[in-house]
Amino acid sequence: MDTMTLWHVTGWGFAALAFAALLVGFSKTAVSGANTVSLAIFAAVLPARASTGVLLPVLIAGDLLAVLTYRRHAHWPTLWRLFPAVAAGVVAGTLFLVWADDGVVRTSIGAILLLMAGVTVWRRRTAEAVDEPDAVTTRAGRAKARSYGVLGGFTTMVANAGGPVMSLYLLSAGFRKLGFLGTSAFFFLIVNVSKVPFSAGLGLIDGRSLLLDAALVVFVVPGALLGKWAVHRINQRLFEQLVIAATVVGGLQLLLR
Repeated sequence: MDTMTLWHVTGWGFAALAFAALLVGFSKTAVSGANTVSLAIFAAVLPARASTGVLLPVLIAGDLLAVLTYRRHAHWPTLWRLFPAVAAGVVAGTLFLVWADDGVVRTSIGAILLLMAGVTVWRRRTAEAVDEPDAVTTRAGRAKARSYGVLGGFTTMVANAGGPVMSLYLLSAGFRKLGFLGTSAFFFLIVNVSKVPFSAGLGLIDGRSLLLDAALVVFVVPGALLGKWAVHRINQRLFEQLVIAATVVGGLQLLLR
């Protein structure tokens, strides 16, 4: 990683990164998937590959705050179904990063996000809503969990963009707002922490990047508090629309860069 660029961030650049960190906190406690905008900001201010290493600890800080806020609402059967597939996706994403350049990564992730958004909208218009996230107990539910899990692990490893993929899965599985946030909080805390050795091994995290993270993590806290305040003022239908809209925006940003 070209760590010198991390020490030559302009004032405006740092302000943009601080806003992106605040948005990470908001997305973790209110509208999951909105942090795709943060991903785009980090990639614009910092070198694309280096940005993924700087963003990861900021995301982990947001995950910790989300777990503290929604820990009682996690649905663990869904998490246990997802983790093996996600692990396979993380390994695949690591291998992909060894040879893929930034353009290939952005195009691949953007296309996946838009495809998943389209599939989710179509499924929610053609299927009846369910009150409990019990679809994982069926054969079709297990197959869906595995496919989304692999995609989520892959996208979170190569671009920290697993949020929209898993958000779409949780929506399609019928999760309500608090169950959605509690389950995704534990999911991403565990997955993002497990990515640290891979990212360090690829040279995406080092002492200098962590010092920049220490300055940015401060801005995650007010974002998380704002999200906690806002989530109780957003009804379920608007919540789902915001998640899908954030996914589409993130996918388009990646494709059009």
